[in-house]
Amino acid sequence: RLPLAYRLFFLYLEPISALVGAFFTHFRQQRYLELLNSATAPARHVPLSTSVAMSQLANMYFFFAINEALVLRSTRDLRVWRAVLLVLLIADLGHLYSMKELGPGIYYDVAGWNAGHVGNVPWVYAGATMRCCFLAGVGL
Repeated sequence: RLPLAYRLFFLYLEPISALVGAFFTHFRQQRYLELLNSATAPARHVPLSTSVAMSQLANMYFFFAINEALVLRSTRDLRVWRAVLLVLLIADLGHLYSMKELGPGIYYDVAGWNAGHVGNVPWVYAGATMRCCFLAGVGL
């Protein structure tokens, strides 16, 4: 049986947080953009092309949530868990890389983080750390 910390994080906490991300990127697009970078967020309405791209991002958050929650729940096979978590670790790195245009401070300036940044940087750090620990066999 897998350690409780891994089960709680990968089967509950992270999928729920990904669903929150999906909700905000689809249903609260203006707010999401303001939290991401208030200086460049549209003043009134989200442009149609941006809205479509954000809904596509919401779908990817949704996919992330159901992939992690359902695939990992379906098996105790560590090979499957390792494969899924490796793919998600690669996605974490891509997610963090996508934040680079906000400047290097986005990665370490804790005092400058808002709620949106917390979901996009330290929360991703936490997920990546948990995946690295799992893949390294910590606690298994």
